[in-house]
Amino acid sequence: MDRLQKVLAEAGVASRRKCEELITAGRVEVNDKVVTTLGVKVDPSQDFIKVDGKPIRRQSKVYVIFNKPKGVITSAQDPEGRKTVTEFFKNIKQRIYPIGRLDYDTEGLLLLTNDGEFAHLLTHPKHHVPRTYLATVKGVPHGSLLDKLKNGIELEDGMTAPAEVEYQDVRPETNEAVVKITIYEGRNRQVRRMFDAIHHPVIKLKRIQFGPLQLSGIPRGKFRHLTPQEVNELRQEALKAGEGKSHKIQKGE
Repeated sequence: MDRLQKVLAEAGVASRRKCEELITAGRVEVNDKVVTTLGVKVDPSQDFIKVDGKPIRRQSKVYVIFNKPKGVITSAQDPEGRKTVTEFFKNIKQRIYPIGRLDYDTEGLLLLTNDGEFAHLLTHPKHHVPRTYLATVKGVPHGSLLDKLKNGIELEDGMTAPAEVEYQDVRPETNEAVVKITIYEGRNRQVRRMFDAIHHPVIKLKRIQFGPLQLSGIPRGKFRHLTPQEVNELRQEALKAGEGKSHKIQKGE
């Protein structure tokens, strides 16, 4: 027996959080009875489960790494008619959705799946799976400014966690610098806001690594399926990060 929202997520209906919203909105039925309470346990091999009147089916798991181009929305649809990431996966029969987001103007590594538990594990705030970006910024930040990013910097939604930061390139002719930055949080537009805070705004941003997974070898706008080993490594990275945070809390750090 598993929680209803977990079964829905594993069936590829949506992320676990979204499945919880579907339940509380009265859009889910179990054995022809509407369920609106979270935590109800079901047996997917015996119980008849429907979402919006349609039976769910247990799908084979799909895990994809995608090199997202700039100018693409990380969403299933866009009311403004802009191109969305789902348009790149029409040959995949399962309904997959992004793990986290990349901004419209940000390119690079994006993971997609129909495994709600896996997506929840990688995006839960307690896990802090590292994400690495190449940021092309206006001007050349002084080392003391980069130290602020390394130590944590105050944003409107609070102090950031320490980041790993290093120069990759300095371009005097265009007054730009390329900085490699690894963050351990997933706040909205976080990297851009961090560089705004030191007055070196981001001109171009590309995510090149998510946990142990690197983007190399995948052309822009293309994708490949993850290997079972890569999926397991991502799981272990998330669990390890979560254990590390719990240990720090216990020590009072």
